[in-house]
Order: sequence, then C-alpha cells, then structure tokens
Amino acid sequence: MEIIFKKIMETCQDNEEIEVKGWISSNRGNNKIRFINLNDGSTIDNLQIVLSNEQFDLEEVAKWKIGSAIIIKGRFKLTPQAPQPCEIKANKAQNIAATDDDYPIQRQEINLETLREMPHVRHRTNYLRSIMLIRSTLAQEIHNFFAQKDFIYVHTPIITSNDGEGAGEQFIVDDENKEPFFSKKATLAVTGQLHGEAYATGFSKIYTFGPTFRAEKSNTKRHAAEFWMIEPEVAFYNLEQIIQLANDLLKSVIQNTIKKHPKEFQFLDEKSNHVLMKQLNHFLSSKLQIIEYQKAIEILKKADVKFEDNNIHFGLDLATEHEKYLTDIYFKAPVAIINYPKEFKAFYMYLNDDDKTVAAFDLLVPGVGELIGGSQREANPKKLIERMKYYNISEHDMKWYLDLRKFGDAGSSGFGIGFERLVMYVTGVENIKDAIPFPRTFGNLKM
Repeated sequence: MEIIFKKIMETCQDNEEIEVKGWISSNRGNNKIRFINLNDGSTIDNLQIVLSNEQFDLEEVAKWKIGSAIIIKGRFKLTPQAPQPCEIKANKAQNIAATDDDYPIQRQEINLETLREMPHVRHRTNYLRSIMLIRSTLAQEIHNFFAQKDFIYVHTPIITSNDGEGAGEQFIVDDENKEPFFSKKATLAVTGQLHGEAYATGFSKIYTFGPTFRAEKSNTKRHAAEFWMIEPEVAFYNLEQIIQLANDLLKSVIQNTIKKHPKEFQFLDEKSNHVLMKQLNHFLSSKLQIIEYQKAIEILKKADVKFEDNNIHFGLDLATEHEKYLTDIYFKAPVAIINYPKEFKAFYMYLNDDDKTVAAFDLLVPGVGELIGGSQREANPKKLIERMKYYNISEHDMKWYLDLRKFGDAGSSGFGIGFERLVMYVTGVENIKDAIPFPRTFGNLKM
C-alpha cells in the first residue's frame, strides 16, 4: 500500500506492509544500522526509515545525499516509546534520483533572503513548506465556504479593456509593431469585480478567485505585480449583509485551516515567538466592531499617539498606522470601518443620502490592518453617471456597465481580498514574496 505521510498515522496498522516515496531530509547511522528521515511534502513531519546491514549495503546507503528521491518498501511500526510515533523497517530501498553536491537545501537554517533567490527549491524547507501547505488549504476552504452557501464560481477575464476604474496601474498586452490583436488597447486585469457584477445580475451569488496584475513600481514587503484575488458579488445585498459575509468567510476559513495543519502552525508559531496563534485565536474569539469613518477620525484625533501622519481630519485616507491603532490598541478586536468620504472611493460605490459619503467598508484585523475592502454598489444610473463624470470616466467605454442598471440590476454588494495578504496574516509572514510560490515583484523575475 502506498500512502502520503500525513495520513499514515490515521490509516496504517502496526506491522503493515507499505510503500513510501519522498526526499531525504537526513541520513545518519553507522555500518550496522542507518536512519533516514524522509519527507513527501504532505506535512512538515519526517518519517523515519530504518535500514539494517542484514538487508542493505550500508556503505552505499551512507552515500545517499539530502534531497535525493527514494522509494522505500517495508513494515510500518508504531513506536510510542521513541521520540517519533512511528517508523518503517525497510526491506527494499531504491535511490531513484540522487542530488549533486551543490544541492542548496541542507540541514542548517538558510536565511530568507537567500531562499528568495531560489524559488524553485525553497519549498523544500520546513518554513516554506508550512506556508505553502497552509496556502493550499486556505484556497480549498475558500471554495468550500462559497460552495456551501450556493455561490456560483465565475472565471472573469485576465485580458480586459477596462481598468477596474482606479484599481491600480495596468500591464499593457503588447504585440509590438503589429496591429492590435483585439483592435483596441488590452491590459491584464487588476480586478474581476466589474465582470463579477454583471454575473451577479442573473446568478444572484457569485465569486471570482483568480490572478490579477498591477504594474505599480513599488518594492515593498506588501506589494506584488501578480497576485490572486477573492471577489464575491451578491445581488440584493446591502452594506451590513456583505460585511457579515466577509466576517463569516474569514472566521470559517481560518478556523478550518488551523484544524487541518496543527504541526505547521506549531512550527510557524515558534518562528514568530509564539505570537501567531495568540493573534489568530484572538481574532476568532473577538466580535467584529463596526464603526463609522467619522467615528474613527474622532478616535484618532484623541489618541495619545504620535502618528507619522498626524494631520487627522475628515477626508484622510487612513494609513496602516491608523488602522493598527484602532484594532490593536483602541478596540483590541477586528474593526469594520464604514461610510467613507466619496472623494477617495470608486465611482461605483453607493452614494449615501448625506451626499458626502459612500456605503463602503474596510475590514481591519489586529496586527495587520486592512484585509478586506468592499462596498454596496450604486444601482441608480443617474447617480452613477454623475460619479463617472466627476472621475472623467467615459460613458461610451462603460456603456455595458451602465446597461446593467437598465436591465434589472436592483443593486449588489461585494468585496475583495488579496489572497497573498490573507496568507501573510494566517502564517505570520512579513514579506509577500514568501506567501506565493513564484513571486513577481518590481525588479524581480527569477523564473
């Protein structure tokens, strides 16, 4: 029987004959017995393989280097008295792909900057393996959450003719000196929202989860040129309902992911000086606070803190330092700030009756700040056109979007989550380059 390491303890019985495949993490012993730690990538836990000189040429086995791919057949043994819970007594062993001497992942710890220079092998460290296993489960749990709530999964286009109206700088799809392939300017999508709105009108509840691209020349720990976005859109929802959906999504996805990766979270928690699980558990147990933008400004004005941007006023676009004060110090809980000034929010957001604010929200979490941004969408075509004129947006180019308001669009609400930002929050990662397998950032294209 062949089985992945993560499932071995759940499915295997003592003295059962099994086959395992994986890569060597360590190889130690003497001329009588050798112990090989093997990993197949399903967990950060290694499986100990025991090889005796009665069945193997241990001088030859001793030459098997870290990173080599091997196949082991043997008997599964429970070892409750030993440091490891189980091992395999090998009766057959084959080195099917040996490593060269320059294999870079050895037993000693490698700093993160060095690892970022070799994205093709860095996932074979426990640190990156933990992050990527958790990333995979987070994605699965997001799909599970929406499926359980009867959402339709929509693949919005990667190549588009609209820019999401201010969502970020775009990459132009360029075919050099030839005639434009699409007969007009085409770009890589910075968001799937507007296309998602079209499909919400007809399917009620939809979500997108796919790659997006921004050509911003910022080389920070939080920005990437290619990243994934989760963007649900729900017809007939108001601001309160979409905030509740966002909060439910985060708590469900995080809680279920923690349950499935106890070893990986333990490892990362130790790496972050035992603050990661404390932070995540605090979020899961805390009630979401919902406050008006105006109230947030009043709180910040009274704060006994010297902010870098200390000009606190109505119309301020809150910075991370302001968000962290609200979540970490004032409320000590996640916070949703609602009803922002219309001047720095997108044209498609619902204009409130005060004619000063729009029905938008940012969901902030302790330790990070903003994790989710969303809004109720403007359904009134006259107000929508007025907002478009304010931003100098062409009615002609957005005719299809305006048509939705004439064709049964009663209004919808939605939000966006940068998936890598979510991975960073859940794993405690400080640099976005470590939250995605092959990072694309300004000035960096390794592969």
